[in-house]
Amino acid sequence: MLPIKRLLLTTLILGLPLPALAATESIVLGMGCFWGAEKRLSEIPGVLDVESGYAGGDAPRVGYRDVLDLEKRIQRGKSDARNHAEVVKVTFDPAQVSLERVLIGFWENHDPTQGDRQGNDVGSNYRSAIYWETEAQRQVAFATRDTYQAALTTAGYGPITTEIAPLRHYNRAEDYHQDYLTKNPDGYCGLVSTQVAYPGQPAKPVAERLVASALNRERQLIVFEAEDCRFCEQFRAEVLDDWSSPVPVVSTLKAQPPAGWRLEKTLFATPTMVLFEDGREVSRYTGYKGDKDRFWAWLGFQILTPEQQRIAFEQGTERAFTGSHLDEKRPGVFVDPITGAPLFRSDTKFDSRTGWPSFFNPLPGALTYHEDRSRGMRRTEVRSASSGIHLGHVFDDGPPPTGKRYCINGNVLSFVPDGH
Repeated sequence: MLPIKRLLLTTLILGLPLPALAATESIVLGMGCFWGAEKRLSEIPGVLDVESGYAGGDAPRVGYRDVLDLEKRIQRGKSDARNHAEVVKVTFDPAQVSLERVLIGFWENHDPTQGDRQGNDVGSNYRSAIYWETEAQRQVAFATRDTYQAALTTAGYGPITTEIAPLRHYNRAEDYHQDYLTKNPDGYCGLVSTQVAYPGQPAKPVAERLVASALNRERQLIVFEAEDCRFCEQFRAEVLDDWSSPVPVVSTLKAQPPAGWRLEKTLFATPTMVLFEDGREVSRYTGYKGDKDRFWAWLGFQILTPEQQRIAFEQGTERAFTGSHLDEKRPGVFVDPITGAPLFRSDTKFDSRTGWPSFFNPLPGALTYHEDRSRGMRRTEVRSASSGIHLGHVFDDGPPPTGKRYCINGNVLSFVPDGH
């Protein structure tokens, strides 16, 4: 997609006739947050430029802060002024793409039945809107609305709430809002489409709502994702793809939990990881930017006992001969209690007679090592590489072949027997 100025410069450099640029058309559309609208509509072949802006309000001149401040006053009942909507001005070449096709992209890429909101963004400034400049545009806007309404009704959606009105008081948005998701690929986009195809267009893959009977009602982690969500992809690659935690996990593109389950509040970003117990939200972790340790710590505080938390997150130590697994001798693997990642095999465990489970060798890459000068001593602390939790210390008084003694708090180990 070439912005108009760049297209003009390219035309001059190539010596193309300027009249070829005159046959362009523009229409102003509101789809909620203009960052996502700009990205989605710029991908339509034949669209030459998509500019973020504000339109449809009473004030002739506004900026981003003006729109936000007025919306706050409206919500508090302190103003009855008509606010501007976040919009995009779509400029296209009618020789390459029709207005109808542009509006099909508009209808399919957001939910036009939500009133003064779009996805997780709430307020009249996020309303769905088509602001036309010619009678021909008005006719196409209403015709495509009626066609898409029939498809939505068949799919079980309510009436379209899109405002279709003459364009007034259009203001270009600030420079930092232009091409926002191109400049900030990790930025938030709150657009959630209905996934209903416009009649005559290829059917869209539909994300099915999770079925409660297929989940663990006692304790279940649900990851709410979105299309075109770079952080969702990062979380999947860094956490979900190797998931072995004892907490069952499932992902969904739907913003709703299974029927009969309850979210405590609306989702506002993706990915959002919500922990449910007995079908009710008990905690959530919103957003992800490569902060694995923070995510695992959040989950750990939900599933570990207070004593386990004290050891794992406060470098605590259980009293000698009181921890778990001291006498565990079955073939198997000791794992991180949060991530389920393997730490030690039982055939490396030995009786150190110290009162703590002891091992002479960890599994490759299972631990990280840290200098510890607490309590007037100089020791080497060991933590789980997968979750970062404190496990214990390593000393140089162990048996052959390593000569090491990994002195570990049994209460922050889980044991998985071979064959399970």
